Amino acid sequence: MNDKTTPQLRRGWTTGACATAATKAALMRLWGGAFPCEVGITLPKGETPVFPLALAEAGEGWARVGITKDAGDDPDVTHGALIVVTVSSSEDGIVFAAGDGVGTVTKAGLPIGVGEPAINPVPRQMMTDVVSDMAMQFAQQPNVRIEVSVPGGQELALKTWNPRLGIAGGLSILGTTGVVRPFSCAAWIASIHRGIDVARADGLTHVAGCTGATSEKTVQALYGLPDHAMLDMGDFAGGMLKYLVRHPVARVTIGGGIGKITKLAQGAVDLHSARSQVDFAGLAALAGDPRIAGANTALEAFEIAGAVLADKVAQQALAQVQDRFGRSEMAFDIVVIDRKGAIIARAGA
Repeated sequence: MNDKTTPQLRRGWTTGACATAATKAALMRLWGGAFPCEVGITLPKGETPVFPLALAEAGEGWARVGITKDAGDDPDVTHGALIVVTVSSSEDGIVFAAGDGVGTVTKAGLPIGVGEPAINPVPRQMMTDVVSDMAMQFAQQPNVRIEVSVPGGQELALKTWNPRLGIAGGLSILGTTGVVRPFSCAAWIASIHRGIDVARADGLTHVAGCTGATSEKTVQALYGLPDHAMLDMGDFAGGMLKYLVRHPVARVTIGGGIGKITKLAQGAVDLHSARSQVDFAGLAALAGDPRIAGANTALEAFEIAGAVLADKVAQQALAQVQDRFGRSEMAFDIVVIDRKGAIIARAGA
């Protein structure tokens, strides 16, 4: 929203988007013979950013491109970092590799397997799509080794949760939409409030707040909700729910992955990783499964305990929301999804 009380903050692009752009430009040199001055890509939601090349090198059978990450007005630790991709031929289809400053997964419970470079699923898919498109354009086979590196990434990773999560040696290449939303608490919460105002003014009786794009898509499809019923909650469950107590609607759905909803179940209303963490001992007690106490992430805990844990987390999250924000006549429900958007638990209305 852009009004007199909510400053317009500049968006940025994720490391995954930068790596995808670098991959495309490098393939243009490897297969087409020349580097572009700038390169455009299409992101999962249809945005088409254009990136200037900050580095362009090539040799026999390889090409390398660097893109400087611009995080917009978000205080991201990787803002200004150089995201470098080196492409070369592969005999095994598309192969991803971690170069200098990109981490390797050493613990279970993350969306990438142990021993794999810390390049998350959506960036991998974006780069895979680019390889396929470029191979078709230049009449090549899509057999490419993609090495991603971030100079200085090992030091930058110490400012993130990567060491605790078991990602060794550097940063993760991240992003589910390719877009970095400016992290201004006041501006984001104000936009949530404006979304509630719009929904109420239009007479909507059911709104939903979700932690990310995947859960939003699932919840919207589940209930057939219009776009303006979908509140861009993100990590700010408390900011949304406190305002709804004062400006209620009949029904509120909260959707998210097992990690965020676990935090909500344990009493957190700010779900950002820098300000709330999962209590695994408490989670083990909730599920009645001591194995969970040694889990690395909530996803790993779910893989250990399965649907029983997801159901108990959903019920506990619902109880927390009802206890703290149920002073009006609003009905609440919780929808927990997996990383592919499938519903793994529900509780409430």
